[in-house]
Amino acid sequence: MSHPGKPIPEIGFNSLSDRFRDALCCEYNKPDFKELDLGSPVSPLRTRGPGGGVGGGPAASGITTTSSSSSSSGSVSGKTGNNPVVKRSDGVGNNHSGELSGSGESSPTAAEGVRSAAAIRNNKPGHRRSNSGGVPLIYSGGSVTSSNSGGSVNSPTMNVLPSGNICPSGRILKTGMACRSSSRSDVLGSGTGNYGHGSIMRGVGGGKLGSGSGGEASGGNVTGNIQFAGESMMVKRAMASSDPEEVKRAGNEQYKRGNFAEALCLYDRAIAMSPDNAACRSNRAAALTGLGRLTEAVRECEEAVRLDPCYWRAHQRLASLYLRLGQVEIARKHLYFLGQQPDPTELQKLQAVERHLSRCVDARKVGDWKSALREGDAAIAAGAESSPQLFACRAEALLKLQQLEDADSGLSKIPKFEVSTPSCSQTKFFGMLAESYVFFVRAQVDMALGRFENAVAAAEKAGQIDPRNIEITVMLNNVRMVARARGRGNDLFNSGKFAEACSAYGEGLKFDPSNPVLYCNRAACWSKLGQWEQSVADCNNALRIQPNYTKALLRRAASNCKLENWAESVRDYEVLRKELPADNEIAEALFHAQVALKKSRGEDVYNMKFGGEVEEVSGLDQFKAAISSPGVSVVHFKAALNQQCEQISPFVDTLCLRYPSVNFLKVDVEESPAVAKAESVRIVPTFKIYKNGSRVKEMICPSHQVLEYSVRHYSL
Repeated sequence: MSHPGKPIPEIGFNSLSDRFRDALCCEYNKPDFKELDLGSPVSPLRTRGPGGGVGGGPAASGITTTSSSSSSSGSVSGKTGNNPVVKRSDGVGNNHSGELSGSGESSPTAAEGVRSAAAIRNNKPGHRRSNSGGVPLIYSGGSVTSSNSGGSVNSPTMNVLPSGNICPSGRILKTGMACRSSSRSDVLGSGTGNYGHGSIMRGVGGGKLGSGSGGEASGGNVTGNIQFAGESMMVKRAMASSDPEEVKRAGNEQYKRGNFAEALCLYDRAIAMSPDNAACRSNRAAALTGLGRLTEAVRECEEAVRLDPCYWRAHQRLASLYLRLGQVEIARKHLYFLGQQPDPTELQKLQAVERHLSRCVDARKVGDWKSALREGDAAIAAGAESSPQLFACRAEALLKLQQLEDADSGLSKIPKFEVSTPSCSQTKFFGMLAESYVFFVRAQVDMALGRFENAVAAAEKAGQIDPRNIEITVMLNNVRMVARARGRGNDLFNSGKFAEACSAYGEGLKFDPSNPVLYCNRAACWSKLGQWEQSVADCNNALRIQPNYTKALLRRAASNCKLENWAESVRDYEVLRKELPADNEIAEALFHAQVALKKSRGEDVYNMKFGGEVEEVSGLDQFKAAISSPGVSVVHFKAALNQQCEQISPFVDTLCLRYPSVNFLKVDVEESPAVAKAESVRIVPTFKIYKNGSRVKEMICPSHQVLEYSVRHYSL
């Protein structure tokens, strides 16, 4: 055994340099910490603070080596800067052991409560430490090296693997392991804190730590997915413990590893044993935030502040949460709590969100919805990514820009948030209470899309939350009047009173001039009254607001047919055919509109038909006339005794029924050689697709799937 103050003796390899001899000698003996011994051969050691104590200050980046006669020595703690400390002041005179540090939750570190003062006093003899200046010593089982010193210590090869022998690359160096199979690998199971604690896991595979390339470790923290031997033991012991501090420390470890659900369970247990512990409440809020449960996280932070009004960490966490929710005034209050200097990153985010929100408010006031949409998106990107009001603002802007489908889709993406405190419930957004604004927008979108009952319910909810807001009161009155007018108009239409129904829908449009449903309903009344121009005009109004409104397209196409506006009718039917490819009525209407259009232009149309059987073509003139017919023509070139033609012919008959708007033709190349020669057909079966007389597709011996895909593609 080596002793403090004495040099390490020569051991048969290279001699130790003077510089390294000094570095490995320690002035103080420091104890291990029994309460964190997870059954490992070596317990984790702490680096010394500036005064020789345990801490996370500048001196914490020093080096710790151990030597013990009772176990394999040489554990090295190479972690810098993030070593846990016993307790930490929150900046205003309150200590909260076990609190998670860092204003943001993206890179948490356990700060307090990892090891108790009692454990520090529990000295364990036979250990010594040295601090060689901030560069980790690396004990590889046979030597101790330092990248700064250039010296080395060589020791005899041992027949056991010393614990903690990790190189900076994260690999475990085997040192003459006698009686061990070469197929088994040894991986040091450790937490994310320091090298050297945890137990050695064997047979893990690959001899690597983590999942990074080559098992690399960075800055003393092993990256990747590490198998933590003893982790489950630690959690089980914590869940069985009656000490809330031990349970909380276990929760902190799980939180650091990203196991937020497990950390939450541990914090719940700690709170059950110590319900007035503000740090447990704040830590639970951090775990809830990691799980995306922001409402509950806010409540936990509020409870932590209630238990300890001067708890700076909880105020900072609340500021971060409220900023994500877009409530900048509340966030600012907590960020500058008791005159504390705010975190620069959080302050920068707060200022950016405030700036974009202010611009969004100004744009909305003047009806500049494009700018309102742009600034709202910028505020979300700046840090308010969980704000229900900003997502509602986005939906309102899209609604005003007549992008109804996008507005409706945007409403479905609004984050769920329940008001948790009176201060939050009184927050204003665009001059109305923040919670009511979401219902205010939802009512408008539902009304525009014809969901009148839902619109009334949402408007009434907004009115209940903020009954004094004039904008909400006006909107609620309009929604009720429009819903009433629409109901009355529907009743009159169903009774055959089309003129009265027109008037009823017109009354509703006085309260909502941009309602596409009312325009489309009135267009139906005009068509029943034979006023086709009026019907087309109202359909145009509806489609200007909602371009893909199927009913409006149908009514406009039918009205244009009555007006013999064939080109406009064909255009609308073609759009509907793409939207509803399986609708045979639309397919037939399109076919007849195409035929009428050709006739109106003076073109000859032969063999006009819709659906039915496959037409047989025997002459060249008949063939040319057939492929020039309106729409799409599919020609099957076949031979009577060809087996492949006999196999695919029944499928062609099936396609004729599935796609009635398509003209299906068949040509026997032996009976009509002139047609085959004109079309250069040499192999059967061959299929050719024509659209308005021009060939668009040719297939030789296609499969059923390829043939149907091509027919469907060109029929739309």
